[in-house]
Amino acid sequence: MSVKPLVEARGVSKHFAAGARLFSGGRGVVRAVDGIDLGISPGETIGIVGESGSGKSTLGRLLLRLIDPTTGTVSFDGRDLSTLAGKELRALRRRMQIIFQDPYASLNPRMRVGRAIGEGLVVHGLAARSEMKDRVLALMERVGLSADAYDRYPHEFSGGQRQRIGVARAIALRPEFIVADEPVSALDVSIQAQIINLLLSLREEQRIAFAFISHDLRVVEHVSDRVAVMYLGRVVEIATAPDLYAEPMHPYTKALLSAVPRIGRHAEGDRRVVLSGDVPSPIDPPPGCPFHPRCPIAEPRCKTEVPVLIEKAAGHSAACHLV
Repeated sequence: MSVKPLVEARGVSKHFAAGARLFSGGRGVVRAVDGIDLGISPGETIGIVGESGSGKSTLGRLLLRLIDPTTGTVSFDGRDLSTLAGKELRALRRRMQIIFQDPYASLNPRMRVGRAIGEGLVVHGLAARSEMKDRVLALMERVGLSADAYDRYPHEFSGGQRQRIGVARAIALRPEFIVADEPVSALDVSIQAQIINLLLSLREEQRIAFAFISHDLRVVEHVSDRVAVMYLGRVVEIATAPDLYAEPMHPYTKALLSAVPRIGRHAEGDRRVVLSGDVPSPIDPPPGCPFHPRCPIAEPRCKTEVPVLIEKAAGHSAACHLV
């Protein structure tokens, strides 16, 4: 029996207006996200990976309705987010939160840490001001912050401590879904491990669903139940983490995984796959398969026909004519 998705995207695209084109005139369109179908079950962590500019962060914001899709729908617990406004939308926002990449820019430098963490409790009426401090202190203890941090300002903390503040703020409302947008990329490796272990323990305790966005494939493998690989605004492969890392299907996924450092790389199949050329512009994507200009196995068909994301094995889908 399949589990009903908590968060579901159907045919979701997001296009942004770009500046005028140099020779043709008129305004171009940046296809940041281009026709994505994705479901996330309660308590599931789905990793979203890809190169810079692939649309990972834009997709994360679409899932939370921080931005509205150009086409398609995003549903949370069966409710289309585009149909909600005012009190209904605010009530639903309590159930979904975000952890930002930059742990300093995401905090108000003029707001003390205790107030920053507890602000959502007051806004949503989950705690009276008289009891807010006790609630916030308990949250701070849970994420490994000392009580004396309550009255201090963000600039007084290290990057890892600031990210703990961001985590405490995100879990304060006991959400069911969190988008973690590159939550450890700005941190030292030892601090990364601490934050990752904290998020994993919170997932187990509170059964939080995560969309974990990252370019670090080692971290994604460690935290994810499933992994979606994005290229130029599209999902080109999606599978369980063990299947995707053991048997990648799409040539782009194979190239990404070949770049992950490994000890004792000797096998012929483990050689580094070096892609030629740069990522095409999302303003002017190539016809056919968007990956074909860089693909080492592309055929003439790939230049004219757009591959559809199809299940090639149980729970393992790829968008490639040649798989």
